[in-house]
Amino acid sequence: MTIHKEGQGFLSVLIILLLALNLVLFHYFPEQSTILYIVAGISFFFFIMVLQFFRSPTVNVHTNPTHILAPADGKVVVVEKTVEREYFKDERIQISIFMSPINVHVNRSPAKGSVKLFKYHPGKYLVAWHPKSSTENERTTMVLTLDSGVDIVVRQIAGVLARRIKYYISAGERLQQGEEFGFIKFGSRLDVFLPTKSKIKVKTGMKTKAGVTVLAEI
Repeated sequence: MTIHKEGQGFLSVLIILLLALNLVLFHYFPEQSTILYIVAGISFFFFIMVLQFFRSPTVNVHTNPTHILAPADGKVVVVEKTVEREYFKDERIQISIFMSPINVHVNRSPAKGSVKLFKYHPGKYLVAWHPKSSTENERTTMVLTLDSGVDIVVRQIAGVLARRIKYYISAGERLQQGEEFGFIKFGSRLDVFLPTKSKIKVKTGMKTKAGVTVLAEI
C-alpha cells in the first residue's frame, strides 16, 4: 500500500506522539498493566485508521473521451438539475460525491482536457452534505475544457473535519483523464457540473471509485 505524500509528515508526527504517550504512561504507571494495554490498543487502532485514510492505491483508468469519471471515492449524494452560479450561471446537472473519513481522498480529473480556470475560495466549514456547502464552504472551482470543446466544472469542498484542501494544478495546464489533481484531508465532497443533455449513469446512494466509476456520457 502506498502512502500519499500529504500523509507522510502527519503520520511521522502522529507515531512519535503516540509512542511518547505510551512510554510516559508505562514510566509513571508501570503497575497498571490493564490500562497500559488498553491505551496501547487504542493508539494502534487510531494510527491504523489514520494510516488507511492516507492510502493512495494504484488505479487502472480506462480512458474514454465520452465518459465523465468519478473524481473521488465515496457515495453519490446529489444528482439533480440546478443553476451553477459561479461560472456557467445557467442550468446544469450537478453530481455530488461525499467522501467519508474512511474513503481514499485522492481527487482525480474526470476527463481529459485543459484547465480553463482554477480558483480557491476561503469559506465556512459546514457539514459536506449541507446544500449551502457548495457555495459557502472553503472550496476550489476548476473549469475543465474537454477536447470536444465542452466545459465542465469540478469543485472540491471542505467539510467539518476537512480543513485542508490541497491542489496541484493551475489555469492553463493539461490534465489526463484520471490524473490526480488534488487531495482533501478527512471528510469532504466533490461536485461536478455537466451539460443538461448528459446521459447520467449513477444514482444517489451509489458508491464511486475515483478514475473508474462512470458518472455520465457527454
